[in-house]
Amino acid sequence: MTNPITIKLATINDLDGIIKLQTANQTSKGGTLSGELTRNQIQEMMSDMPQIIATINNEIVGFLLTTSKAVNRNRKVPIVDAMSGAYTGSADWYIYGPICVSQTQRGKGLAQLMFEELLKLEPNREGILFIKSDNVASLKAHEKMGMQKVSSFHFNDAHFDVYAYLFHSEEDKKSIEIINLK
Repeated sequence: MTNPITIKLATINDLDGIIKLQTANQTSKGGTLSGELTRNQIQEMMSDMPQIIATINNEIVGFLLTTSKAVNRNRKVPIVDAMSGAYTGSADWYIYGPICVSQTQRGKGLAQLMFEELLKLEPNREGILFIKSDNVASLKAHEKMGMQKVSSFHFNDAHFDVYAYLFHSEEDKKSIEIINLK
């Protein structure tokens, strides 16, 4: 019997689990996360935009973090500035990521489930992200979710691809279809 996966909005009580998973997936430990957010940074992100987690038996096995342009401007994160320089996006874009799924749960669709939850909470807004160009699994997963490569950039001797998405809510899709039928 498999344990049920719960996808939900993260709260302050989930900080320790997010940080534990983030730490376990740093490049220095064989993971693919190239940056580490502090507790205060994640807390600030929680007060600004939805942060999504996946849990099994109350253990965090995945997270999808997001940041608005306003919060990012206060932080001065050089790699995000490089991404923004490579692709400007729409007026109200936000940063998608980092996203992380525990090694034991990869390939089971958790990234897609967390992304779908985010889209329910932030419809009609463009999300922008960057992925290291040699992270083939992540590139394929994000393309499978419908994201499109819009640019690329170099940072600290590494090459990154910029992806973006803008999905409409179901209500907007229906109204668009009705307009197109007239």
